Amino acid sequence: NCFDFHPEENTTVKNNGNMRTGVGLLFWVITGLDFVVCVLQVFNDPIHGHIELHPLLVKIIDTPQFQRLRSIKQLGGAYFVYPGASHNRFEHSIGVAHLAGQLGQALKTKQPGLNITDRDILCVQIAGLCHDLGHGPFSHLFDAMFIPRARPGTEWRHETASLDMFDHLVESNGLQDVMEQYGLILPEDRTFIKEMIHTDNNNDQEWPYEGRTEDKSFLYEIVSNKENGIDVDKFDYFARDCYHLGLPNNFDHCRFLTFARVCEVNGRRYICVRDKEEDNMTEMFHTRLCLHRRAYQHKVTKIIETMITDAFLKADRHIWIEGSGGNMFTLSTAIGDMEAYTKLTDAVFEQILNCAFNAPQELRDARNILRRIINRDLYRFLGETRFEDPTEVYVVFLQFSTINMDYGMNDEDPINHLYFYSEHDTTHAFRRRPWQVSRIRPTHFSEQLVRFVCRRYADMDNFKQWCRANGFPEYQVIYINKLLNI
Repeated sequence: NCFDFHPEENTTVKNNGNMRTGVGLLFWVITGLDFVVCVLQVFNDPIHGHIELHPLLVKIIDTPQFQRLRSIKQLGGAYFVYPGASHNRFEHSIGVAHLAGQLGQALKTKQPGLNITDRDILCVQIAGLCHDLGHGPFSHLFDAMFIPRARPGTEWRHETASLDMFDHLVESNGLQDVMEQYGLILPEDRTFIKEMIHTDNNNDQEWPYEGRTEDKSFLYEIVSNKENGIDVDKFDYFARDCYHLGLPNNFDHCRFLTFARVCEVNGRRYICVRDKEEDNMTEMFHTRLCLHRRAYQHKVTKIIETMITDAFLKADRHIWIEGSGGNMFTLSTAIGDMEAYTKLTDAVFEQILNCAFNAPQELRDARNILRRIINRDLYRFLGETRFEDPTEVYVVFLQFSTINMDYGMNDEDPINHLYFYSEHDTTHAFRRRPWQVSRIRPTHFSEQLVRFVCRRYADMDNFKQWCRANGFPEYQVIYINKLLNI
């Protein structure tokens, strides 16, 4: 476990409903009491150090729905490639809550005119804490690889599942009264929290949110920023993933917290950063690209995740999970019942791996695929290439996949969507002009690769014939022959 839990007497005295700590805000109102002593609880995190959390956040952490995140790997199959990548969604979510509070408090301190309340910041922290509640086994593998194949045509994403799981967490643990006790106003604040976690609304419309009015539009950029992708979720997972992968992180999120300000543009308020921080922000998006190239989309990581997906698909009809009302659900149908989904974690890997000798044939086939992972008998990587139109590629005897690499906004430079302010005028926001772009910066911000994987050695001859029939140079076929010692 990456956290040491210490219920230390880090005691703060609160008067008339206001309380401040070293990390920012934390408050609540108890009717009839003018003087309350609060004991904060401290988590020792390897990335952010000692984190002090509001008691309401701890109440949420101490629920089965949140504790489930201890058993879901942050990087899915990357743990089979990078031995240090054993961290889970649990500690990441706590880190996001911490950074959300830090950024909210920094803006409140620097710009009192924004009228940021302690209640606002507490809601932002809850959104940061709960934003990943909907992840399934092995994180993105479940919603990006397994569900689309198990239930074609089903529109399901872990973000929408996070909203359902948050509702289930609040209701099944009776937290409505607790939230009101700590000063939240329901249902307004609950709606606000869910809107910060995920919303399908288009920001080009008139103000689409109900939780807060447009004068607090900037609060919606803290946890999940739809404007330019700069948010505390990325701040934490860049730092945490690099730490556990053993890779360098050249982006300094602390500088962003220091230089962030809110400016008004065309009647709406946005989080902006000092113009001199452009290089630091560019490093953030470059770090994202490097993590995808070296870890998230690593060829062996994706092969292993493909194998796990194949195993899940074969085992789907044979793994049963009890949900609400005693109803039973499979791996792919548990997403429709949060009580069943709460029980679905990475542990399903071991469940399949250790299935009985006389289990159904499909379950035994799934077990054999997972045994191949354990024994390092992986599907073979044959190579990758770039096609003008990858959708035209189809090889019946091979597993192939298209891999998208970008800076976070498809083929656009995300820096073009960021507002800056200058030292001389901290109220005026502007975007970078074309002639101000460094000539050594990239001009293209995305690419698409097609990778070929062979499940069985017997497929090799077919692949060589396909290569020649589709105009692949002879040297590529020779390279593949050498790769497989043919």
